[in-house]
Parts: sequence; structure tokens; C-alpha cells
Amino acid sequence: MHLLQAKAIVMLNMGGPSTVPETYDFLKNLFSDGDLIPLPFQSFAAPWIAKRRTPQIEKQYQDIGGGSPILKYTRLQGDRMAALLDELHPATAPHKAYVAFRYAKPLTDEAAAEMKRDGVKRAVAFTQYPQYSCSTTGSSLNELYRRGRAGALGEGVEWSVIDRWGTHPGFIEAVAQNIERSLAKFDEQDRSGVVLLFSAHSLPMSVVNRGDPYVLEVSATVSAVMDRLKQSNPFRLVWQSQVGPSAWLGMQTGEAIKGLARLGRKKVVLVPIAFTSDHIETLYEMDLEYVKEGEELGMDIQRAESLNDSPVFIRALADLAATHLRDYSAGTIGPASIQMGLRCPGCTNVTCGQQKTWFARGGR
Repeated sequence: MHLLQAKAIVMLNMGGPSTVPETYDFLKNLFSDGDLIPLPFQSFAAPWIAKRRTPQIEKQYQDIGGGSPILKYTRLQGDRMAALLDELHPATAPHKAYVAFRYAKPLTDEAAAEMKRDGVKRAVAFTQYPQYSCSTTGSSLNELYRRGRAGALGEGVEWSVIDRWGTHPGFIEAVAQNIERSLAKFDEQDRSGVVLLFSAHSLPMSVVNRGDPYVLEVSATVSAVMDRLKQSNPFRLVWQSQVGPSAWLGMQTGEAIKGLARLGRKKVVLVPIAFTSDHIETLYEMDLEYVKEGEELGMDIQRAESLNDSPVFIRALADLAATHLRDYSAGTIGPASIQMGLRCPGCTNVTCGQQKTWFARGGR
């Protein structure tokens, strides 16, 4: 079938620098995004903060092998998802995955240009953040809306959105299996006492306090995983990757590890619960900072694997997309979910409201 008839599955994510020299541009783009990190005088502050932080972050990327693997895994997941999708939903085949990162190459405008060249007429914006936040999925959708409004995505493209999926059974199963593999590394008599420490990317409290749903949705994911594990272990949900002096959601993962050591709970499985592949938050923060800190405190910390090339997870992505396409074609769902249509009660972002209206109309 000709590529012009392909259905686009646009995978939205934060991204990361694939090589060390890309670090400054990544940081500048990140600190320029007021949806993620609101800053006074942002257009001036962002390049300055990025320049100050670049040497430190470059060193971290060097320590994990010279760059982030997130693009490699996103492309792998997308290609395998599209192949499965051709089988699961042949009515809309062929399918093609496009990667649209928010802060690193390929940026949204690069994905838009590729779609326009391919003549795409039907597209699904598929967030790769399982849990919705205005600062992550919302920011990516805002950028996609801006490109669509400017005509960068081509003319007459029909859009729909998969905006959150944090309790999808396949996703939960993939996470649970990785936890079980980590628990198996402990002696059987100790296993039930191992603390499961679910770690998710934190948010500024300014975002949380305006009514962002992220905390609730991450909590729902953790609850579903523990139900799948039959509440086998004590657990907590903690938060990582705080940036800057403003108040962020806590408790922070590193502080939780210190607290568990003080309380004598020295066997831990650290679980990345809001990430779909390895990147600097798992490979550096978790593996090289938190695990090392734990070892210095006499702890045995195992880190559950990221989802990466998990066949269970990739099938979950394909199932999510197939179900969405099937229900949309049948008219049982609209272009965007009911929940996506609800702005945060404290929202003052005009673009957010325009974006939600645009997607609710199928990108028109």
C-alpha cells in the first residue's frame, strides 16, 4: 500500500540529547518551556540557566555512555508497535510511527515536516507519558497544535489523541514483571520485606496546586501495579529530578532512601514508574546516584528494568492504538477524551484552551 495512505502514530515525549554536544540545545529548549518550568523573564533566563548547567549535565551524559538512549528505544517501540498494529487493526493499515520530541531532535517541527512530505491525512497523537500532566503531555500537545495551526503538518489532517493510559493492563503487566525479576535477586526469606520504591519525575508545586492530574494518575498506576503483585511488599511513591530553588513535589527519592536506611529498611527495589524507556533519570540519577548512595548506607538496592524493548509493553502500545482506532472508527469515542477536555481549575494558559478545542474538533 502506498505510503500516502499510511496512518500516522505520532509518539510524543520529552526526548534527550542523543550525543553530548546536543546537551545545551536540549537544556535551552527545556528551560524555555513555560508549561514545564515557569520562569520569570523566561526568554532571557532559559539560555543563561542552560549555559550554567551544561557542563554538569554533559558530564552526566558522558557517564551513561555519551548520550541518551531514549530516541533509540522510542523508534524501536514505534516500529514494532506499527508492525503489530498492521495485524491488530488491518482496516487502517499500513501504520507508521513518527517521533516528536519536545526538547531534543527530532523535535515536533521535524516530525511535522516528515508527515507533510509523506502526505499524511490521518494521525493519532500518542503520548508516551503514561500519566497526564499539563507540563508533559499538555506541553507536547500545545506544540503540536501550534504546528498544526501554522499549516506545518499539512492540509486536511484528521487528528485524534491518546492522552493517558497509566492503568492499561499491558503496561501494568510489563512493569510488574520487571519488579518480579528484581525481587528474585533477593534471598527468598527476605523477599516479602523488600520495600518497593516507585519513583516518578517530580513537578513544581505551582503546577500541582493549579489542579494538574499527574499525582492522582501516577498514584493510580502504582495502585494497579500493587494489585497485580497482590500487595506482596511494602511500598511508597516518591519523586525525583527536582530542578531549581522553587518548591517541588516530594518526598524526593534520594531523601526517601536515606530515610529508609535510618529506619533499618535496607533492601529496596527502585521502580521507574512514569518513564517508558531508559534515559538520564534512570541511568544516571537512579543507577549512579541513588543506588550508590544506598550502597554507602549499607543498603541493597536493585533497580527494576525500564520497559525499553519489553515485548509485553510494546504489545500494550499496539493494543492501545488499535483499540483507539477501532473505537474512533465506530464512533464510540471522539477525537479527544472527556478528561482531556477539562482544563486545570487554576489554568490561565490561553494556548491550553485553544489546543483542547482544536483536538476536540479533530485538528480543525
